[in-house]
Amino acid sequence: KYVTYCYVLNITKCYNLVNMKGLREIRKKRGLSQQKVAMDLHITREALSYYETGKREPSFALLNAMSDYFHVSIDYLINGKSYVDE
Repeated sequence: KYVTYCYVLNITKCYNLVNMKGLREIRKKRGLSQQKVAMDLHITREALSYYETGKREPSFALLNAMSDYFHVSIDYLINGKSYVDE
């Protein structure tokens, strides 16, 4: 679920980034290309790819925009399943 990226720039920093499994899943289910979704959301195709693979995390505002765009919850975008109150 989480991908760890570490790099060295005088000191070592590690980040746990979320792999947004649901984002890629819903985009593919709807038959949309990364380029089309990126253009509609006003981001680059590369940025969208990074969000899908966990190399970068979107801002909360962008998560909201993605949620509205696909008509799914933020939970779904991140986990690939909607929140269920147990």
